[in-house]
Amino acid sequence: MKFKISWSSNTATRHETYEAFAKMSDADDAADHPGLTLIGRWHDVTAGQGVAICESDDLLAVQSWTYNWNGILDVDITPVIDDSEAKSLVRAKLGI
Repeated sequence: MKFKISWSSNTATRHETYEAFAKMSDADDAADHPGLTLIGRWHDVTAGQGVAICESDDLLAVQSWTYNWNGILDVDITPVIDDSEAKSLVRAKLGI
């Protein structure tokens, strides 16, 4: 299952958040989200927000990853589907 994870920071914790992220090695980053595959992550550094798409069959793994950051970020998790899945769903519903 794929998930969209959106986050935002407030100005009081923004630099603390950036510092924690910037100090992570690639190994640290991978260890931060076991049990899921990170498809991509995009940042709006100026606004202190961003979005990630990940895939996992384990919602607990997704919740665990976001828990690591929810002390300094506001996080939203939304299940999503890709183009192919959306087309299949709509075609099935419309009978096309």
